[in-house]
Amino acid sequence: MIILAVDTSGPVCGVAVAKDGTIVYEAAAVNKRTHSASLMPMIDEALRRCALKVKDIDLLAAVTGPGSFTGVRIGVSTVKGMAHGADKPCAGVNALQALAAGISLSEMLICPIRDARAGQVYGAAFETGMPPKRALEDMAAKLSDYLDAVLNCAKGGQALCFVGDGVATYRDAIRETLKDRAVFPPASLLYLRPSSVALLARFETPVDYLTLMPYYLRAPQAERARKGRK
Repeated sequence: MIILAVDTSGPVCGVAVAKDGTIVYEAAAVNKRTHSASLMPMIDEALRRCALKVKDIDLLAAVTGPGSFTGVRIGVSTVKGMAHGADKPCAGVNALQALAAGISLSEMLICPIRDARAGQVYGAAFETGMPPKRALEDMAAKLSDYLDAVLNCAKGGQALCFVGDGVATYRDAIRETLKDRAVFPPASLLYLRPSSVALLARFETPVDYLTLMPYYLRAPQAERARKGRK
């Protein structure tokens, strides 16, 4: 099976191609360009490097969230359009599980977090495995509430490994609360790897382009502001 996977749900724009469980291409851009400008050229490059056409792809995958509202829509809409045009199945991959998959060979509890703004994080927790084994359901919460939930599901004095773009914002606060129990991997392991998306897509049930939808843990800011004015 050949899988083309994309991620635009966070600060990194990524594309990967997997063939029968092996990564044959991966590219990730942290270039301050909008994902809408980067994604299609990156997809074209991936197909060219792999000597593939869209008709050769068996499954198209996108990270559906949680993450940036605009970013998630870019990746999901691109895959929906490609799947519709090429009559191909597609799959949605959870951003937090994909973050955990990038560092899943560990006895630590893996705690992916994304900066949800407004003093909140999108977070979950996973035990090692492929796919990573869920220990805590996705949540949008204040950091303190998320850390309480993580501690409640951790085993004894288990170390807690934090990954994701939320680390840059909340590293000091996490360290202050958890002391030496908090572990932060090198920067190269903190971001969501598009190769993890391609590998996780194998475990998802394929759907048609109409069924693939963004996954949000809370309403967009504009909608929350509109409700607040009523």
